[in-house]
Amino acid sequence: MDELIKTALKEVLPRRLDNLIVPSIFYLIVTYMIKILILFVFTAIAEIVGCYLPYLWLNQGKSPVLLIPAALSLVLFAWLLSLHPTAAGRIYAAYGGVYIGVAILWLWLVDGIRPTVWDIAGACVALLGMAIIMLAPKS
Repeated sequence: MDELIKTALKEVLPRRLDNLIVPSIFYLIVTYMIKILILFVFTAIAEIVGCYLPYLWLNQGKSPVLLIPAALSLVLFAWLLSLHPTAAGRIYAAYGGVYIGVAILWLWLVDGIRPTVWDIAGACVALLGMAIIMLAPKS
């Protein structure tokens, strides 16, 4: 993350007037964080689909053909995780928070089970943990 911001700043700062530098930096950081969040959401969906399709085959007697898109979805999941520009362990830990949030949405939208207050509270705690991991100063 730090290198990406430094590179982006090198591009932006020479072209901006002094009074526009702070908004430009803020814009870059917010844009970067939104991109990470979107990437995490797509990554979580790919992982959930890759696990849900075999579940349908194993537990609900659906066609084994579902294993093909499941495998492709898991390959997509692994590739999406590789797109993040920081240490893999930190990415996996932060991604876990977003995964929990997306899984709760999946529970509601796909499985048709309304999340409880405890489900939502747990997802919020996980997302807070993700934010702490991703936004903490790196040494």
